[in-house]
Amino acid sequence: MSDQTEKTQLPQYPEPYWRDFVAFPTFPKLDHDIETDVAIVGGGITGITTAYLLSKEGINVVLIDAGEILNGTTGHTTAKVTAQHDLIYDQLIKDIGEEKAKLYYEANHGAMEFVVNTVKELNINCDLTYEDAYVYAGTEEYVSKIQDELKAYQRLGIPGEYVETIPFPIPCKAALMMKKQVQFHPLKYLTGLIPEITNAGGKIFEHTTATKIEDGESPTIHTRNGKTIICNYVISASHFPFNDEMGFYFARMHVERSYALGIKAKTDFPGGMYISADSPTRSLRYTDMDGEKLIIVGGERHKTGQGISMFQHYEALQEFSEQVFGIKEILYRWSAQDLNTADKIPYIGQATKNHPNVFVATGYRKWGMTNGTAAANLLKDLILKKKNPYEELYSPSRFYAKPGMKNIVKDNIDVAKQLIQGKFSMVQKNPEDLGNDEAAIVKINGNKAGCYRDEDGKLHIVDSTCTHMGCEVEWNSGERTWDCPCHGSRFSINGEVLEGPAVEPLKKVDQD
Repeated sequence: MSDQTEKTQLPQYPEPYWRDFVAFPTFPKLDHDIETDVAIVGGGITGITTAYLLSKEGINVVLIDAGEILNGTTGHTTAKVTAQHDLIYDQLIKDIGEEKAKLYYEANHGAMEFVVNTVKELNINCDLTYEDAYVYAGTEEYVSKIQDELKAYQRLGIPGEYVETIPFPIPCKAALMMKKQVQFHPLKYLTGLIPEITNAGGKIFEHTTATKIEDGESPTIHTRNGKTIICNYVISASHFPFNDEMGFYFARMHVERSYALGIKAKTDFPGGMYISADSPTRSLRYTDMDGEKLIIVGGERHKTGQGISMFQHYEALQEFSEQVFGIKEILYRWSAQDLNTADKIPYIGQATKNHPNVFVATGYRKWGMTNGTAAANLLKDLILKKKNPYEELYSPSRFYAKPGMKNIVKDNIDVAKQLIQGKFSMVQKNPEDLGNDEAAIVKINGNKAGCYRDEDGKLHIVDSTCTHMGCEVEWNSGERTWDCPCHGSRFSINGEVLEGPAVEPLKKVDQD
């Protein structure tokens, strides 16, 4: 089957379902210096929930976002609100012990309950439904892992049920069900919190990029347009910490992309939320769309900037969806970037012990709806000097030797490999070889450059060297971006930073 035949059934451009049918408030760019109690960088679930909680406590907050609020990873989620984070509890018991493994469950289960209670308290219409969540094994190899996870549930007191079938024509040898979990529309939920912030005096600014923190008793955030925010506390909730020099998080996490389709199917979806234990990962849930079920099919995770052509991941999900449901129409496709810590537990708390007024929340490993909510509650308590049972569990300064050090070394060896491969890779094309809507690494004046010819035939040429640590970027055909295979920075066709840790854009290159 030709690429063109397959692509005709997929939307030409990526856009998540969540951003349709929601009226987003708009906020100005910060155009003056400002002072506040707490400055929050990042307008996703962590930043907005933290601002909401602090505002309720009478704390003055300023929230800034480099782009538009709710348009980052939060706006590109599959929006499962569950403590079932695929297979994790058996591994946590082995790595950090029963006590901390149970705390992880309690933090995420508590976050789910917080969402439910907030929806009720504020009467937010966000399509929230209770669903049973399943992690299933499609091969015999993973049956024992499901059984081990069940034993972990039992040791930790987690309600679960072992089943041998799920209601889909998918190979399933065993599955573990966690009852009465939650799914919702994340942007409807979070836009319901925003008036609570602004009505309490909180201020929100969009298109305002934080570039550095001037540390001190009253930290100062400097923005790209030269304005400053003086505050008592800084919270970096910008997905990848914008103040990375304070914790070297780029060396302590690896970055992955995953993909999703929003489809209308020929067969009915029976309800529930599902994720495979096997690889490649397959994730399933539904949402109501105009009285009909829109099925969200996710998976195909891989390290950012590495592997096969990115568009092929959408095609793999398309083939899976056709086999399982039969596709009437693919209405949406989108992808998300996720940060993974070495021990699978997010970093939430003081950025470092030497910076007590600067906090960070990152590394949610694709489970940001609960971890991001748990982060907001923990950060609120830390700022109010209240005890929180999860402070030590999530501390960015923690060190769990098993498996943390092994995975950190492994990830950094991969970074070195990608750096060397990129520098010595051969350039195969010239700008004139590119058709419309095609891109490649080319040679311009003897130097490598990333070149994209748009649908109108115009060339967009940028330096292909990532501004973070000098790796060579790769073309992402699914999103039309330049992605770094070392630490996951992403750039637009004109070089603007879309994802950190890079803070500086790729340089534009003249063809002459």
